[in-house]
Amino acid sequence: MADPTEDQVTDDTVRADEADAAAAHDADRPPTPEEEAAAPTEVDPQVAEAYEAAMERGAAVKGEGQID
Repeated sequence: MADPTEDQVTDDTVRADEADAAAAHDADRPPTPEEEAAAPTEVDPQVAEAYEAAMERGAAVKGEGQID
């Protein structure tokens, strides 16, 4: 049988969530020169086309997925 309290949030969890919400959320560091050199500089045209199509669909969404 399941523990009836397993879906209840504890005070420790609430405090941890509040601490996380108040913490700084910054990038840890800039990329190293090696990471920058390894990054792709060109995008596959098919990927770019799919991205643009998804952006257009997203911009026109109505209903449950709509972002106001």
